[in-house]
Amino acid sequence: MSEIAIRVEHLGKRYRIGGQQARYRTLRESLVAAARAPWDQLRGVRPGKERYIWALRNVSLEVQQGDVVGIIGRNGAGKSTLLKILSRITKPTEGYADLVGRVGSLLEVGTGFHPELTGRENIYLNGAILGMKRGEIERKFDEIVSFAEIEQFLDTPVKHYSSGMYVRLAFSVAAHLEPAILLVDEVLAVGDSAFQKKCLGKMQDVARLGRTVLFVTHNMAAVENLCPESILIERGSIAASGRTETVVAAYNAQINKGLEASVDQDLDWVGDSEIRCVGVRLLDAERNPMSYLGSGQPGFIVLDFEAKKDDLVGVGVAVGIDTLNGTRVLTLWSEFSGQVFRLSAPRGSFLCALPEGLRLRPDIYLLSTYIGNQYRSPHVVINAAHLDIREVDFYGTGRLPDRSQGSLLVPHEWILR
Repeated sequence: MSEIAIRVEHLGKRYRIGGQQARYRTLRESLVAAARAPWDQLRGVRPGKERYIWALRNVSLEVQQGDVVGIIGRNGAGKSTLLKILSRITKPTEGYADLVGRVGSLLEVGTGFHPELTGRENIYLNGAILGMKRGEIERKFDEIVSFAEIEQFLDTPVKHYSSGMYVRLAFSVAAHLEPAILLVDEVLAVGDSAFQKKCLGKMQDVARLGRTVLFVTHNMAAVENLCPESILIERGSIAASGRTETVVAAYNAQINKGLEASVDQDLDWVGDSEIRCVGVRLLDAERNPMSYLGSGQPGFIVLDFEAKKDDLVGVGVAVGIDTLNGTRVLTLWSEFSGQVFRLSAPRGSFLCALPEGLRLRPDIYLLSTYIGNQYRSPHVVINAAHLDIREVDFYGTGRLPDRSQGSLLVPHEWILR
């Protein structure tokens, strides 16, 4: 029977927001405040009201020794707060968490590093923090440095490291100093694609040695590849737990609720357009709702519409895809392919079929919509939705270009003659 490595019971963490922060006051300020107090009460003046927010509430879970568990959820759901409590960085407001064995954690870039110390010195410092003897650290030292790929910068103060170098060294130390429990937050996103794959491989090695891993990420492909079990956190509470494929499906359904909301529900219908877009959705090749599309994988972009009458002719529809800095990457317009529609109902959907998918580098893009009929101004919604393109092995080599090499992925082959 497996032993329990992590037990959490009714865990909660409350933070204070708003209100004035307490500070030291001079004698003069104290005397003035005391004199004004009666007048302030008569005038109804009250000190700044403090409000509280629960980042976690009533969280209970058990993780068996040797399990690799993914922690997923939206930004602000409470994932990182949970890991900070488990790492003893912050105390819970209520409940408790028990962890059995040495804990290694990588929660933020450079966690536990002293900026004035060199990379070499910080390896020994982190090892000491984890409770390692000097001899233990020395046995692992060369392996740590080789994995982090910072040999030539080893004796440079880490304050001069880039964020990527910070992450490489911090992860290498946390993973190689043989913790019983390894806690990893979304900091791996700072590294490049090749290093992320290297880190995932190392976490698999750690798990095979019978150690416990908790992995917080927004990369669903990484969770599905690494973690047999996962936990979904929503608004500070556990919304789902169990097999990863089931939990990821619950997460995607949660995300799709936001995608299916009307893009302009609260806006007045202005202008002379007789038709407008009211929603944007994504479907996979089997027309199942999705929160993202894989690079080059088939799917559909769906625009839901409303019209002022049920018989419109000459209707055209388009979506524009931009990078987050506003650079146009692609426009998909029905008229490019000679398609102009005639409506027979005041409500419906246009499906843009993508049989070969969107051959875009994995990233978040902005999607704008256009819909209109002849002789009328079109209805345009700028940045109607975020478009999440996820990484797949597009070229079959395990490598993809970075941002500096462009946004498009094109199948190609070189021939020497």
